[in-house]
Amino acid sequence: MFNPSRDEVRQFFTETWRKERAGEILTPLESMAADWIGEHPEYHDALANPESREADYSPDRGQTNPFLHLSMHLAISEQLSIDQPPGIRRAHDRLVARLGSPHDAQHAIMDCLGQVIWEAQRSGTPPDTDAYLALIERRASRD
Repeated sequence: MFNPSRDEVRQFFTETWRKERAGEILTPLESMAADWIGEHPEYHDALANPESREADYSPDRGQTNPFLHLSMHLAISEQLSIDQPPGIRRAHDRLVARLGSPHDAQHAIMDCLGQVIWEAQRSGTPPDTDAYLALIERRASRD
């Protein structure tokens, strides 16, 4: 299983953004990441600044970690591509219909993923994929 370090993740995103801006050839994963970076212009300056790799983004100070946010987009995109957990793609499609955009649907799923990861870390157990899918389905069925 691929388990990159914090530095490797940050280097991946900053290097992907550099290559995208320079018009260089991207790998398929870099291309997917570049698409998500393009959806988040608020992160462009941080990704272009090598010093951002060392930053400690603190939610307590109202900061969003662009590397974590983009990593979650990539993780969800991969889950959707293989429909894992089974049913996530259908729930995502319902979210898109309800919210009006794939980006907004991903953000709704991201909230669910964050909750499940937080609960797993707190309890010291693996993430509960059944609970994850149930949270997503609940979001998709809200009126």
